[in-house]
Amino acid sequence: MQRRQCYDSGMRPSATPKGSRSVRMVTAIVVIAMALVARSAYAAEPPVLVKARALYNAADYDGAIAAAAQARTQPGSADAAALVEARAHLERYRQTADSADLGAARDALSTVHSSALMPRDQLDFLVGLGQSLYFGELFGPAAELFDTAIERGAFLPTRDRMMLLDWWATALDREAQASEPDRRARLYERMAARMGEELRRDPGSAPANYWRAVAARGVGDIDAAWDAAVAAWVRAPLDSETSVWLRSDIDHLVTQAIIPERARIRPARDQGDATEALRSQWESVKQQWK
Repeated sequence: MQRRQCYDSGMRPSATPKGSRSVRMVTAIVVIAMALVARSAYAAEPPVLVKARALYNAADYDGAIAAAAQARTQPGSADAAALVEARAHLERYRQTADSADLGAARDALSTVHSSALMPRDQLDFLVGLGQSLYFGELFGPAAELFDTAIERGAFLPTRDRMMLLDWWATALDREAQASEPDRRARLYERMAARMGEELRRDPGSAPANYWRAVAARGVGDIDAAWDAAVAAWVRAPLDSETSVWLRSDIDHLVTQAIIPERARIRPARDQGDATEALRSQWESVKQQWK
């Protein structure tokens, strides 16, 4: 089962099987990560690098790549420019699936000296590394890079943190789906722990609400998955910007995965009635908490 939509029109992680879909809000981090940095932070940069950033933020990735390539030849801006060029190649790869762009992104990232970057660029560098691994279907290593970025992203605005959190969870989910049962359970336990912490910090977090339910299902606790899904539905209006989309994702997860799996716990002769009863119960929840 796959997610049907995305919160933003930017880059989205690939859909995942067995009921987990990439959270629709969070996939525009490539564009937003640089766009939200204060202009004053880059005031002393060479004009061509400033131009490259502006073109990137305007989604002109061809122009950003050309300007960044020029900026890489100027003293003091090579590392930041290589990062802009790499992220632009990643965005272009997302649009075209041209492996040459993914290779060019890796090549550019490999030249970056993180110590020469400003703190926000250092975080974007980690995200770029994670995305390059993700698009190469190295989901476990990608999750580790996103995890590092989350830990270093205490200064991020709430929306950016949610975007990064979803990249991490999506990569971890993809890794879990390809793992043996014991490791799969450990990965989902790790996801559940982090999402629980995020929900205590921000109860309206769309990715934390969604992935908490997915994680409970992933460890085989289908009743906990149901409880987490109902709680997510009720908490969704805490963030008015994402409530509609979160509820759509949760509804899809419940109707397509959690209800059928809860029904299968019953004896075979009772599963049809159990399914209808659970659907009725879910509809009641939705009507009571509109």
